[in-house]
Amino acid sequence: MDLISARKAMVDSQVRTSDVTDIAIHKAMLETRREEFCEPDRAFSAYADATVPIKNGRSLMQAREVAKLLQALRPRPGERALALAAPYAAALLARMGLEVQAQEADGAVAAVVEPALVEAGVTQVVGDLSEPVGSDWDVVICEGAVGDAPAAWLKALKPGGRLALVERDGPVGHARLFVRAASGVVSSRDLFDATPPMLAGFEKRPTFAL
Repeated sequence: MDLISARKAMVDSQVRTSDVTDIAIHKAMLETRREEFCEPDRAFSAYADATVPIKNGRSLMQAREVAKLLQALRPRPGERALALAAPYAAALLARMGLEVQAQEADGAVAAVVEPALVEAGVTQVVGDLSEPVGSDWDVVICEGAVGDAPAAWLKALKPGGRLALVERDGPVGHARLFVRAASGVVSSRDLFDATPPMLAGFEKRPTFAL
């Protein structure tokens, strides 16, 4: 399989056609070997217009959705970024000139993506995603869907910091961008519909009313 041609086809047919116009994102995707973020026997599916299995039920988000989240975040070289269960996005941000920390909850998933993250210059830690490492992040991104944006993730943003993720409570989720103001107030806006798999442990809890 010609993976270089597959990578270019992915950018041309999935990313550019989804109104992702940021040339820095295109360049990063063309330079990043997406097939290295899954186990070798799944490399053939890395550039398909679909979620790509990593291990233990975890998957890479569709490339078009990652690109659209990144474009909404407007990352700038020199900023600090935290990628929560988002190894492919972490590598892209690093190639765009950001200082990136990746965090995974599952050590087996971390082991699969570690070589590719090292190559991209990303440091990785394994720990409970409900407790993000560090603080005062300019950018936070997640490739798995969550029921609601966790308060701890919003708290980890610096003033002016941005969080992009997909909130999902049903068959279709909604990508959202959160921005933390200097006052500490967080505003948000909807971006697009998306259906990435739920991130384990972050499903929306049922509520009961009398």
